Amino acid sequence: MSESKFNPRTIILLLIIIFVSIIRVAAPFSGDFKVIANFSAVGAIALFGGAYFNNNVKAFAFPLAVLLLSDLFIAKTSGYGFFYDGWYWTYIAFILMVVVGKVMLNKVTALTFLTSSVAAVVVHWIVSDISAMYIPNLYPPTVAGYISCLVAAIPFELKFLYGTLVYGSVMFGAFEMLKARYPYLSLTNTRVA
Repeated sequence: MSESKFNPRTIILLLIIIFVSIIRVAAPFSGDFKVIANFSAVGAIALFGGAYFNNNVKAFAFPLAVLLLSDLFIAKTSGYGFFYDGWYWTYIAFILMVVVGKVMLNKVTALTFLTSSVAAVVVHWIVSDISAMYIPNLYPPTVAGYISCLVAAIPFELKFLYGTLVYGSVMFGAFEMLKARYPYLSLTNTRVA
């Protein structure tokens, strides 16, 4: 079977991604949006894409498309601008998070999921916080300023870790249960997803 064809595995993976993406898009409508803003599914989606899509185009395109579409929707509905200073650092962080999923989640277990989640959040923390250096007068553009930025980001990254763990548990758990029930969803014989 050609890698370019959709198959049941790809459809199931996309449905799981879409399901958790709806929660991200609905977040701005919550009265407590600022409280839950970083409790997000996008880290889990990046890991999930890296772990389960053998095709590199799909592995990177689907999580980044979800991030882009949800960012556009949130920007439109909440008044936050999309092309904020340093926005590309966030996208670079998510590309690297997909790489974490591809490298660390060759075999999905509770331990590999937990360690890859922590690694992905650390990547997000270190890379995406570079963007704060582009906001005038927020932090001095020095190593000390960057370290201050990283320290200030810890509460937000903890929420991001919790979101990655919760949503990832749902996504990875659901797909692993489906694979156990429907063996054709596994990549053991063919690499088509």
